[in-house]
Amino acid sequence: MLYTEIVNKNKPYKKKTIELVETLDKDNNKVLLEKETFNYYEQLKKYLKTIGIEIVINEAYRSIEDQEKIVEEFKNIYDEDKLYKKVAVPGYSEHHTGLAIDIGLVFDKKEEEEENIKIREALYQEMHKHLSKFGFILRYPKGKEEITGYSYEPWHIRYVGIIPATIIYQNNLTLEEYLKDFAGILYINKPKDVTSFDVVHEISKLFGIKKVGHTGTLDPLATGVMLVAVGKATKIVELLTAEDKEYIARVKLGIMTDTYDITGKVIEKKEVPKNLNLEKTIFSFQKTYLQEVPIYSAVKVNGKKLYEYAREEKKIELPKKEVTIKKIELLDKNQDEFTMKALVTKGCYIRSLIMDIGKSMNTYATMMSLTRTKQGMISIEESNTLEEIKNNHFQIHKIEEVLTYPVIQVSKEEEFMILNGVKIKDKWNIYDKAIVQTEKGQLIGICQKENGFLKTWKNFKQPVNSMSK
Repeated sequence: MLYTEIVNKNKPYKKKTIELVETLDKDNNKVLLEKETFNYYEQLKKYLKTIGIEIVINEAYRSIEDQEKIVEEFKNIYDEDKLYKKVAVPGYSEHHTGLAIDIGLVFDKKEEEEENIKIREALYQEMHKHLSKFGFILRYPKGKEEITGYSYEPWHIRYVGIIPATIIYQNNLTLEEYLKDFAGILYINKPKDVTSFDVVHEISKLFGIKKVGHTGTLDPLATGVMLVAVGKATKIVELLTAEDKEYIARVKLGIMTDTYDITGKVIEKKEVPKNLNLEKTIFSFQKTYLQEVPIYSAVKVNGKKLYEYAREEKKIELPKKEVTIKKIELLDKNQDEFTMKALVTKGCYIRSLIMDIGKSMNTYATMMSLTRTKQGMISIEESNTLEEIKNNHFQIHKIEEVLTYPVIQVSKEEEFMILNGVKIKDKWNIYDKAIVQTEKGQLIGICQKENGFLKTWKNFKQPVNSMSK
C-alpha cells in the first residue's frame, strides 16, 4: 500500500482493498483504521501519555456513504460556499483511506472557554512535535491553506510512514510539497544477492515516492556503493552515472562460466600456467581499450537486451565499447585466486576485464566477488545499509553536495529568466555547468555555458508567469 497517496479536493480516493481493524472512539463506539496506521497510533498514544498528553479518536475511517451523511448534516449549518471549505466532497475525503485520524484531547476543562482553547492549542502543538516519530504528519498545517485546500486543523493527522513523516516535519512541508518537490540522493551499500531493481523498489516503498532511480547497475553478486536518486534528483542520474568507479574483485583462475562470474555455469577449464607474473599482467591493463560487452548484460542489440539472447541460447555478435582502466593493482594472490583493485570509467564491465586478463595469460579467469568501493568521490565508508535506512538512521544528500559543479546565486530577475528558459549572461566565468540557487539558497536548477551565456539544462522549479511574489 502507498501510504503517501494524496487525496484532496483535486484528487479523489481511488478505491482499493485495505486491511481495516476495529478500535474505539472517544464515546466507545467502534471505528475502523488501516492496520499499520492503527498499530502506530497505539504507539503514539502510549508515548504521548508519558509526557502528559492523553488523546482519543474523534473520527477515523469513513465510507463514501458516511461522508454523504456528514455533508447532509453540515448543509443545515453552512451555505454551499462555506460548506466545502469545511467538509470534503464524498469521494474526496482522506478518511476514505483509513490513514487519517481526527484526534481529540482529554484534559480537565477550565471555567473560561478562552482559557480552554489556549490549553487545547498548546497541547496540540506539543503533540505535533512527536507525530513524525510514529509516521504521522499534521495534514493541514497553518499557513499552507493554498496548498492543501483546507484551513488549519490541529486535530487532523495522517499516517504516511516514518521516513516521509520525518522529512515532511523537519522541512516544514505538506504532503503535496513533499511528493512534488523532494530531491535527495542516498549513498547505499548494496548487499549481496539483491538486485539494483530490488534496492530501487525498497527505497520507493520506504520514501513513498514512485520516482526513484539508481546511477549504475550492480549485479546481485556484487556489493558496495550504489547511488540512488529520489524524487526530482532523478533528473541528474545521467551525471552521476558518468562518474568513475572503483572496485575490488576476487578472481578465480582456470575456469570460465557463461556469465563470466562464479554464479554461472562452468563452460571451459584450462590449466593455470606456472610462474605467472600476475602483477605485471594486471598492470598492463592500465590503459584504454575496446572491451567486449558480456552476453549477460542489459545492453540492447536490435532493441533486445543481451541477456534475453543468452536465455534463449541465441548466438549474437557482442558489441565492443571503449573503456579506460585508470588505475589497477594486485592486492593479494593465493594459489589460483587473486584480489585486485581497479578504477575504471563509465561502461566498464569488471567481469569482462577479468576475462580479458585471463586470456592474456593463456588461461581463464572468473569473478568470484565484487565490491564497488567508490563512485566518483563517494566511498563505501560514507554509504548506508538498507537496514540503517529502514531504521531511519541515514543521511540524505542534496544535489549540491553530490555534484562537483560550482554553485551560483542569482537575482530575482535572473531567476525569473532561468525558470522561463531565457539565457542569462555568465558573469561568474563558468567552464561547463553550474548549480543555480536563489538569493536565499534554494535550488533552482542546473545551467550550462553557451557562448558567454548560461542556459537552463535542468529545472527543479516550476516556470513563473511574473516576478511578483
